[in-house]
Amino acid sequence: MVIGDARTRILDAAEELFAGRGYEATTTAVIAKLAKVPKRLIAQHFPDKIDLLVALVNERAVIEEGREVDAVPGDLAGTLARLARALPLRASPAMRRILFREADTHRSVKERLGRLNGELVRRARFALELATPGARGDAARLEVAAAMFAAALLYQENLCQLTGHQIDPDAVAELIAHSLVLV
Repeated sequence: MVIGDARTRILDAAEELFAGRGYEATTTAVIAKLAKVPKRLIAQHFPDKIDLLVALVNERAVIEEGREVDAVPGDLAGTLARLARALPLRASPAMRRILFREADTHRSVKERLGRLNGELVRRARFALELATPGARGDAARLEVAAAMFAAALLYQENLCQLTGHQIDPDAVAELIAHSLVLV
């Protein structure tokens, strides 16, 4: 067995279990069983269970760097819809559930969620600014619109988990664009 392969299986198992059961309700013994590795191997890679959670959050919930924003001047809804489809957030639905569930109890998770949200807001605001050229408009409204858009994108997995309903990012883009056009 390749060690890197075992580490990946450990992280995969922890992601599945933390998302389904929660961090506190998941033991390393259960993770080892699902990953099909000896429990001592988990301890070699992750001395404490919290190290496993931190590794998951740091490695599996990231914003990709260097993504271009496909903004079309005057097309706020289209710009936001394209941003949603090319969203630079790499985090599985399970990781998004972990982020929201564990943010209240683990500072490192809360900090990561805050950084992810901040980066999504920054990119959405930038896209909106590009789509509204020459508008010396209301910076506060653009900030709120960007924050709402980022919140909808980040939170959609949790909403689906709770209610079974998906949020249509195009509809969110249209709603936000429409609200910005209204004076």
